[in-house]
Amino acid sequence: MSLTSKIINRFKAAFIAQAVGIAAGAALTILLARLLKSDEYGLFFLTISVLGFTKLFSTLGIAKSAGRYITEYKEKRPRQLPNILGISIILNIFTITIVVGIVGIFHNSIAQLIGEQELSELLFIGIGLIVFHSLLEYNRVIFQSFEKIQFESSLRIIERIIRLILTIGFVVVGFGVAGALIGYTISYAISVIIGSLYIYLKMFRGHDREPVETGLAKKIIKYSGPLAVTHSAHSLEHRVDTILVGYFIGPVGVAYYTIGNQVVQFIETPMAALGFTLSPTFSSQKASGNPETAARIYEIAITQGLLLYIPAAAGLVVVSEPLINLIFGSSYSGAVPVLQVFAAFVVLQSITKITSHGLDYLGRARVRAIVKGVTAILNVVLNLLLIPMMGVVGAAIATVSTFAIYTFASVYIIHSELNLRLGWMTKHISQTIIVTLFMLVVLFPISNLIEGFISLFATIVLGVVIWFAPSFALGLIDIERIKQI
Repeated sequence: MSLTSKIINRFKAAFIAQAVGIAAGAALTILLARLLKSDEYGLFFLTISVLGFTKLFSTLGIAKSAGRYITEYKEKRPRQLPNILGISIILNIFTITIVVGIVGIFHNSIAQLIGEQELSELLFIGIGLIVFHSLLEYNRVIFQSFEKIQFESSLRIIERIIRLILTIGFVVVGFGVAGALIGYTISYAISVIIGSLYIYLKMFRGHDREPVETGLAKKIIKYSGPLAVTHSAHSLEHRVDTILVGYFIGPVGVAYYTIGNQVVQFIETPMAALGFTLSPTFSSQKASGNPETAARIYEIAITQGLLLYIPAAAGLVVVSEPLINLIFGSSYSGAVPVLQVFAAFVVLQSITKITSHGLDYLGRARVRAIVKGVTAILNVVLNLLLIPMMGVVGAAIATVSTFAIYTFASVYIIHSELNLRLGWMTKHISQTIIVTLFMLVVLFPISNLIEGFISLFATIVLGVVIWFAPSFALGLIDIERIKQI
C-alpha cells in the first residue's frame, strides 16, 4: 500500500471519529445550553477550565515525549518500545497522584481565589475527571505514535457517544452541573479501561523486548521538559482566559466565551483529524531519509486546508448572529461578537493543527516551547488589560492576536526543518483569499434575509457553491497532486 493510501485510510478513520465526536459534542453543548441556566452553563465550563488547568501538571509532556521516542525507535530498535511504555506510564501515574492530592486538599482555597464558592464542591467531584482524562490523553498519544489511528478513532467515537448519553441523562434527572461532571468522568473512565487493555496486550506484553537501554528514562524525562512548557503555555492560552473571564465578569461571561470557543472547535474537525494523522508521518519520513516527501505532504495539507478554512471563517462572520440565536437561543446573543472575533482563530487553528504536533515529532519541542511560553504569557497580560476594558470580546481579541504570533513562528520553525516552497504556498493562499472575497460580496447582502433554519442552511449551501466554482476553475482543488505523494 502506498504512503498516500495509508494516510488517506488513517485520515478517514480519524475524520469519522472527529465528525461523530463533534456531532456528539455539538448536541451536548446545545442541550446543556438549553437544559441549564446561562449562569449554570458558565459555571460548568468554568469548572472544566480550572480542572483542565490543574490537569496540565498531571501530564507534563510525558506522553508526547514517549510518543516521540516510539516513532523513532520503532524504525531502529523496536524491542525498546515496551520499555518506553513502562517508563512513561509509571511517570504519568506519579504526576497524576501528586496533582490529585493537591486539588483534593486545596479545592476550597482555589474556589475562594477565583471568587466562586460553588466551584469548591465541583472541583472535588472533578478529581476523577483529572485522573481519567489524563490517562485518556496518554492513551491517545500512544495510539497516535504507533499509528493505530483506526483503533483510536473507534475508541473516540465510543467515548463521545457515552459522554453525551450519560451527561445529558444525569442533568435531566436533576443532578445539574455535578451530574454533567460525573457524566464526563465515567465516559473517560470507560475509554481508558478499553484503551489501556489494548496497549497492555498488543503493545506491551505482546511485543518482543530487550533490556532497558541505558539512559532511556532520562531521555524521556528530558524531552518531556520542553513539551511540558508547551502544554502549560497551551493551557494558559485556552484555560486561563476562561478563568479570568469568570473572575472579572462571572459565569454568564464564561457562557458567552465558551459558546464562541465551542463553535470554533466544531468547525476545525477536519484539520484536527488530518493533523492527528500526519504528525508522526513527518518524523517517520524524515527518519527514513525522505524529507522532501514530508515537505510535500505538509504543503498540500496546509494549502488545501486553508482553501476550506479561510472561506469558512469569512462565512462564519456573516452568519454568526442568526447562527447563535437559532441554535443556542437569544439569551446567548452576547456570544455573537465573540464568535466573530474567533472566526480568525478558525484560520489560525487550521494551520497549527497540522504544524504544532509535527514539530514535537520532528524533535523541535524545545523551540516550540519557548515560542509558546512567550505568547502564553503575553496572552495572560493582554487578557488582564482587555477584559476589564472590553469584556468577553477583549478576551477573544487577546487570544487571537497572541495565537497569530505563535502560528507564524511555528510555520517558520517547520520551514527550517522541511524547506517548504513558500512562494508556491503564498500563491495558492492568495488565490484562496480572492475566492473568499468574491463569496463575501454575494453572501453579505443575503445574510440580512436569514430568519430561520431553512434560510440559514440555504445561505450556507449558496456560500459553498460560490466557493467551489472559482476554486475548481483556478485549479485550487488539486486531487492529482495529492495522489502523487
